[in-house]
Amino acid sequence: MASAPVNKIIPFSLVDGPGSRTSVFLQGCNIRCAYCHNPETQQICCNCGICVGGCPAKALFVQDGRVVWDDRKCVSCDRCIKVCPHCASPRVHMLDAQEVFLRIQKNIPFIRGITVSGGECMLYPEFLLELFTKVKKVGLTALIDSNGTVDFSLYPELTSLCDGVMLDVKSWEPQVFSALTGGSNEIVKSNLRYLADKDRLEEIRIVCLNGRVDAEAVIRGAAEILAEKTALQKLKLIRFRRFGVRGSLENAPSPTEETMLDLYELAQKHGFRKISIT
Repeated sequence: MASAPVNKIIPFSLVDGPGSRTSVFLQGCNIRCAYCHNPETQQICCNCGICVGGCPAKALFVQDGRVVWDDRKCVSCDRCIKVCPHCASPRVHMLDAQEVFLRIQKNIPFIRGITVSGGECMLYPEFLLELFTKVKKVGLTALIDSNGTVDFSLYPELTSLCDGVMLDVKSWEPQVFSALTGGSNEIVKSNLRYLADKDRLEEIRIVCLNGRVDAEAVIRGAAEILAEKTALQKLKLIRFRRFGVRGSLENAPSPTEETMLDLYELAQKHGFRKISIT
């Protein structure tokens, strides 16, 4: 059975898709967004052990050369992340699909479905396939929250099984995307087209940040790809907030209300009708 590093499970969330959902966050990401508000989920713990001595609750220890986290002792002070030279959270459990499903099971009467995010959850497609197979059998919906840099066309069974993908489109111009994330957005654009064609594009998400994100170009480019489907496509414009951000953008200002409304109007002009601002 496939396993994945699970950073946390939020039993009830109202911001990770339609209705009340259980959100599963996996550790590890393949890009490095400058505005990431969970940078501790990017890297996998290298088991150097530096965090162990810094934990005031003694919730971390080394066993067989690996850092182990005792969540029963943890007080969530984040000291382990602050002392880590890689800013990687050791507060992770390697769980298989059945173990995660058992943790979700008690929530079933109160949720519409689950959403798996990250990090980048598409780094663990076999795990997603097994987990989604289980939750679909009990009548739950299954959504993926992805940065879009893993090619969904390579996983047609998973794409078909899931109920949709919330696709984060970080920027449109390749050089802007590279400067912001250190990666390439060629696959992101092809995923947008592929998921729309397969009727699996739940939502397009754009984090809006003046001077660093070409949100206007994303709106225009996405509308061009979606064509006649644009009016039916949900678009979420997310105002950048610096909470949790580390590095060059930790003090960057949020866009003004006027800026967000201008983007809203631009999206309307290009055919989007299901637009939200958060």
